[in-house]
Amino acid sequence: MKISPTALREVFIIEPEVMVDERGTFFESFNERRFAELTGIEARFVQDNHSRSLRNVVRGLHYQIRHTQGKLVRVVSGEVFDVAVDMRRNSPTFGSWTGVVLSADNRRQTWIPPGFAHGFAVLSEAAEVLYKTTDYFAPEHARAVCWNDPSIGIKWPLTGVPLLSEKDRNAPPLDDAEVFE
Repeated sequence: MKISPTALREVFIIEPEVMVDERGTFFESFNERRFAELTGIEARFVQDNHSRSLRNVVRGLHYQIRHTQGKLVRVVSGEVFDVAVDMRRNSPTFGSWTGVVLSADNRRQTWIPPGFAHGFAVLSEAAEVLYKTTDYFAPEHARAVCWNDPSIGIKWPLTGVPLLSEKDRNAPPLDDAEVFE
C-alpha cells in the first residue's frame, strides 16, 4: 500500500500493491493495520455504501454535521473525479478542495476525513463507487454544499450537463452552509 498526499494534508490517495500473473490480479483493498501504520489514523469502519451512476452525474458535496464520517472511497467499475472540501471554519484550508481521478483501472482510493464534504462526478459511461464510513448515515445531520459554488472553485472535468439530485441542485453556497466550528 502506498499513501500519497493531496493539496489538503488530511486527505490521502491510497494505491494498493497489485500482484499480476497469468491468472489475473490480486490486491488488498484495505488493511487496517497497514493503513494505521502509514497514516497514523486508526479508522473503524461501520458501514459500506455502493452507488452506480451514469456519465455526468455529480453526487455531492455531502457531509454530516454530527456523527461525522470519515470515508474510504474507491471505484470498482468505470471512472470518477472524486472531490473533498474542507468544511472546518477554523482550519487554514477552510473552503479549499482537492480532487483525484479514481477508476477501476488505477485502483486508487481516497481517504476523506471527518470535517470534509465529499462528492464525485462520473467521467465514464457509468461508474460504481464503494465507500466505507466511520459512522452511520444520520439523515437528520446530513448536509450538502453547492457543488459548483464559485467561492470553492472546483474544476469539474464534465463533458456535458451535470445530472443532479434535487438535494444537490438546492444545496446552499459555502457562505450559507452549516459548517464545523
